[in-house]
Amino acid sequence: MSVTLDPLVMDLVEFVAAQPRPYEEVIDAWRTSCPRLTVWEDAMDRGLITWARGENKVLTVTATSAGLLFLRDGGRVPRD
Repeated sequence: MSVTLDPLVMDLVEFVAAQPRPYEEVIDAWRTSCPRLTVWEDAMDRGLITWARGENKVLTVTATSAGLLFLRDGGRVPRD
């Protein structure tokens, strides 16, 4: 991953680590048409975030354990 994207990826992981978010909300906030800013794709490819369909059939995005470690290593301790 590009070092220049790390802060943006960290922002995304921090956003979903604070609380699980509906997929639509995350995509609306983080989608980009710029091929150089692949924040969502990089976070998914690195296993930092994941999505799953909940009981209410809504897709929900959450930070993975790798994502939480990424935040800690970057000096951003997620709230428990």
